[in-house]
Amino acid sequence: MRRAGAKTARAALVATALCLLASTAATGGQQPQPAAGRLIERGELGSPLRSEGAISPDGKWLAFVADHEGTPNIFLAPRRRPNDAEPLTRDRGRGVRSFRFAFDDRHLLYTQDIDGDENDRLFAVDLVTRRTRALTPAGARAVVDTMSPRAPGAVVVMINDRDPKYFDPVRIDLATGRTTRLFQNQDYAAFVLDPDLRLRLASRYTDEGAKRWFLREGGGWRPWGEVPPQDAITTSILGFGPDDQTLYLADSRGRNTAAIYQVNLRTGARKLLAEDERVDLGAGLAHPVSGRIQAAARNYLRTEWAVIDPAIRRDMRTLRRLAGPDEFHVDSRTRDDRYWVVRVRSASASPRTYLYDRSSGRAELWFEGHPGWAALPLQPLHAVEVPSRDGLRLPGYYMLPAGADPDGDGVPAAPLPTVLWVHGGPWDRESYGFNPLFQLYANRGYAVLSVNFRGSTGFGKAFIDASVGEWGGRMQDDLLDAKAWAVRRGISRESHVAIVGGSYGGYAALAAMTMTPGAFACGISVAGPSSLVTLMDSIPEYWTSTRVLYLTRVGDPAKPSGRALLTARSPLTHASRTVGPLLIGQGANDPRVKRSEAEQMVRAMRANGAPVTYVLFPDEGHGFARPANDRAFSAVTEEFLARCLGGRAQPIGDDFKGSSITIPVGAEFLPRSAEALASARP
Repeated sequence: MRRAGAKTARAALVATALCLLASTAATGGQQPQPAAGRLIERGELGSPLRSEGAISPDGKWLAFVADHEGTPNIFLAPRRRPNDAEPLTRDRGRGVRSFRFAFDDRHLLYTQDIDGDENDRLFAVDLVTRRTRALTPAGARAVVDTMSPRAPGAVVVMINDRDPKYFDPVRIDLATGRTTRLFQNQDYAAFVLDPDLRLRLASRYTDEGAKRWFLREGGGWRPWGEVPPQDAITTSILGFGPDDQTLYLADSRGRNTAAIYQVNLRTGARKLLAEDERVDLGAGLAHPVSGRIQAAARNYLRTEWAVIDPAIRRDMRTLRRLAGPDEFHVDSRTRDDRYWVVRVRSASASPRTYLYDRSSGRAELWFEGHPGWAALPLQPLHAVEVPSRDGLRLPGYYMLPAGADPDGDGVPAAPLPTVLWVHGGPWDRESYGFNPLFQLYANRGYAVLSVNFRGSTGFGKAFIDASVGEWGGRMQDDLLDAKAWAVRRGISRESHVAIVGGSYGGYAALAAMTMTPGAFACGISVAGPSSLVTLMDSIPEYWTSTRVLYLTRVGDPAKPSGRALLTARSPLTHASRTVGPLLIGQGANDPRVKRSEAEQMVRAMRANGAPVTYVLFPDEGHGFARPANDRAFSAVTEEFLARCLGGRAQPIGDDFKGSSITIPVGAEFLPRSAEALASARP
C-alpha cells in the first residue's frame, strides 16, 4: 500500500510539473513580474571588453585580455601609450584568458588546452618578435609553478609528461626552450622552490588525509612537519620571503582559522603576522622582488585588507579612498615597485582598472572592463548570514529585480520566483563582486540567492570539516535552509524556486531534484555528477596525489561503508523519485565529470517519465569556455527558467550561431531552442 501510495504521489507531482510547463508555454513563458526595467540582452552582459590587466616587470609594457574576432586574446601596448594596443595572440578557438609576464622582460607566458581536455600546454610569446613557441609537449598537463627575479630567464613548471599520475618539476630556459627535470616524482603532491629555483620542500598525503612536509637536504628528503587531516585544506606553504631561510605559512593548526606566520627554516622560530577569527588568511599581497608578505586579504562578506608591512600603509589608504564603497585588488607590480595595476570591483558596475604611481600617489584610469554596463539597469548585491538548522552561520548574497523593493529595505513588495545558485568545488566559495549571471536572472524577474554552505572555503577549518561525509546530507540541508530563510523573509515564493549550479553545484541540483522531490520547481545541472561511486572511480589520473582528500572527505568506494554512503547520496540512486523538470548541460570532453555521468542520469529519468532536457557540447570540457557555446547555453537556460518560473526571456535569435550545441534529449520541452537549433544547422 505504501509503495502504491508513493507512486500515486509521484505521478501527481510529475503531472503538476508538466502542467506548470504547459501553462507557462501557453503565454510564451511570460507572466506578470516586477518592473524589471528594459530587457538586458545576453550579449550586453557577456565577458568584459577588457580584463586581466598587468604591467611587465620593467614597466615598459601593458597587457590585457580582450576579444579579437570574437574570441578572447591577449593584447599588448606600451605603458606610455596604453591606447596603442594590438593583439599579441590570435586564437580562434577557446581563447586565451590569462597570462603572466616573465621576469626576463622579453616573454609573456600563457597556457591552453584542446577542447576542454585540461592538458594545458605552456606557450611563450616573444615581446619583440611577437613569435609564439610551445614550451611543453602536447598531451600533458603543465602548470606554471615558480618564476623569480633572481632567475629571470627561466620558469619552473609542474608537468605530467612522464607519468600522467604525477607531476615533475621541470625548469625551462625561456631563450632556448631547453628543459631540465629537477626531480622524477613518484610520490609527492606538491613542491616548493626558493627564489633561486631550487627544490626545497615537498608534500604528500597519508591514507588518513593528513599532509606531511619534507625538506630537501643533500639530495634527499627529511620529514619537516605534519598537518592533521582536519587542517589539510586550510594549512599550506605560501612561499619564500627575502632569503632562502624565511618561509611563509597559512596555518590553522591549534586554531580554527588560518593565520599567516613567518617561519625560519634553520631555527624553527615562528612569528604571527596576521590573523582573523572569522576567516582564513592567505598571501594577499607580496613584494614583487623580495616576496615579503605585505598585506593579507580578509574576505568574510566583503574583502578588507590587513596591512602587515608599514612600507605600503600609505598606498593602501590611497587605494581605499580610490575604491570608495567598492573593493580593490592589486593585480600586478613592476620590479622597482613604482607602478601597480589596481582593479576596483563593484557588484553593480563595470570593474575599473587603474595604473597607480606610488611615487606621486596618483592613480589614473587605464580601462573600464565594460563601459556599456553603465547604461544597464544593474542591481545591488545584498550580503547576508543565513542560519542553518544546526546552528552554523552561512555567509551569502542575494539580488532582487529592479522595482521589486520600492522602499529599499532589502525585501521585495511581494515574494518572487527565485533562482538558488550553488557554487562549484565544493572547496571554493561565493564572494562579493559583479556576477553577470545574477544580473541576467534579476533582469528576467527573479530573485537570486547563493550561500556558502558548509564545506565552502575561507571560513575556518570547522566550517569545512562540518562537510565530511555530508555530500547529499547536511550540505544539502544548508541549501534547503537557505530556501526556507528566503521564503520566511518574504523574498521567495515557496513553489517557485529553481536550483541551479555547475560541477558540485550541478550535483547539488541533481540531489535536490531526486532526494527532495517537490522542494524545487525545477533544476539546472551543468557538469554535475549523478553517481558518487562512478565519479570517485573515474577521478582524473592527474589528481592521483590528492585523491585521498576525496576518499576521506566524500567517501571511499573501496570500503563497504564508504560505497554504501556514496550510493545512498548519489542522485542516480533516487532517479525514480524525480518529478523534474530538469535541464542537464555537459561538455563531451570533460575529464573530471565525464559525459557518462550526465547520460546515465538522463536515461534513468526518461525511464521513469520525468521531464529532462539534455544539452551536449562536443567541443567542451568542464564548463563552456567557447563564447558561442556559453551564449547558446545561456539562451537555453533562459527559455527553461521562463517556462518553469514564469520570468522574462529574450528571443534566441541567432544566439546558436557558431555554437556546437546539440540537444540529444528533451528538445520538445523547449520549442524555441529546438526551432533555433534547426535554423542554425545547414
